[in-house]
This record gives sequence, structure tokens and C-alpha cells, in this order.
Amino acid sequence: MLKGVSAFVTGGASGLGRATVERLSKQGANVVLADLPNSDGPNAAKGLKNVIFAPIDVTQEKDVQQALGTAVNKFKRLDLVVNCAGIGYAQRTVNLKKKSPHTLKDFQRVLEVNTLGTFNVIRLAAVHFQANEPKEDGSRGVFVNTASIAAFDGQVGQSAYSASKGAITAMTLPIARDLGPIGVRVVTIAPGLFETPLLQGLPAPAINNLVQYAAFPERLGKPDEFAHLVEHIFQNSMLNGCVIRLDAAMRMPA
Repeated sequence: MLKGVSAFVTGGASGLGRATVERLSKQGANVVLADLPNSDGPNAAKGLKNVIFAPIDVTQEKDVQQALGTAVNKFKRLDLVVNCAGIGYAQRTVNLKKKSPHTLKDFQRVLEVNTLGTFNVIRLAAVHFQANEPKEDGSRGVFVNTASIAAFDGQVGQSAYSASKGAITAMTLPIARDLGPIGVRVVTIAPGLFETPLLQGLPAPAINNLVQYAAFPERLGKPDEFAHLVEHIFQNSMLNGCVIRLDAAMRMPA
């Protein structure tokens, strides 16, 4: 059980973030569901125990500071931050038919939301972690970030997305080393294909074509399986500075 634990989940209104909010709430944690003002966050928070909604754009310093402040003011401390906010995007480096290049604005936007947004939350939340009284083992807080197997097995058109998720995996260890002296751990999950709204909208043949590249089980992951790993990472103090692939040994071909 996570009774008394205070958590902050970005991108908590849908997909993996929502599943994480729901699981943490069921396990007794106090949770701030942080997502865009126009998201389904308010409705998602209403039906859950000890969950409040905080509007946020992870790329905006003021938004993040206010949302984190809401968490600390409401629950008195911050123990766990889960970064699930992010966007997907696909565009070839050069459109071979139109002979047009990848738009720089779109590439920049994906990096801004996925990479800069994740780091923005980490750097500002770490200050709150540092203010915590350490637990018996010296722990003051845990970050769990969300990358993707695209960081390793990027597909055609995923240059921007893979770059953004690859950066999250690459900064995991140095941030863990930065924050280790104050008792803060940093772990990143690189999920494979999960039952999120994006993939659930695909026809069955398309899904079957994708999951065939998993060793076992040959299916989409369930969002609660991601959330379960978040819970375990928080509870297992030896997990730090690492990237965990949660993908049924899936290796996507070129």
C-alpha cells in the first residue's frame, strides 16, 4: 500500500498517465493529476479517492511551479513524480514523393513537449524533494519518466519522436547522479505498444501485424501493467539511474 504517499502525475488524464493515477489512488496514495486545461483531467479526478486535478503545460515554468505548489500545499509533501505527458508525431526526414523536408517547427515542438517538458518538471520538482525530511534510508523522492522503445528501434518517420525519447533515456543516469546526494532516484520506463486511445483506434489486422514482433506475450500491453511498474519502482530503492524496457521483448524491424 502507498498510504500517505504524495504523487504528481503529468499527462494523467489519459492513457498510461491515467492508469498510473488510478492505480496509485487505489493503493492509498494522494495524487495530483496534472494535464492540459482542456483535457479530461477534471472528470478523471472526480471519480477517484484523494485525487485532485491541476492544469498544466509542462513546457511552461509558471504552470509547473503552480501545479507543484498545489500538490505540496494540499498534501504537505511530494514523494513521487511520474512524467507521462508527451505527444506523438510522424514525418519522414524528407518526403520522397513531394521532395519536401521535415518541418523544423514540428521537430522542435516534439522535443519541446517530450524532452524539455520532462526536464522542466524534474528540475522544479527536485527542489520540493530536497525540502523533504529524509526517510530512514535517506530517501527524499523518486522520479519515473516515460520514454519509448522508439528510443532504440525508431521506425520510418519517427526521427523527431525517437530523438525526444532517446534524450529522456540518455539523461536518466546523469540526473540520477546529480540528485543522488540528496536521496532522490530517477528511473525511466521505455514502454512498447500499449492499449492507449491511439493504438486502440487501429483495426485488428494492423494491431496483429505490430504485436507479432513481441517475443511473448504477443499482445498490446495493458496500461495498468505500466502503472504497476511505476509502483514497483517507487517501492524498490535499488532501482535507480536505469531505463527499463516494458515491451514483451519486442524488437521492431526497419
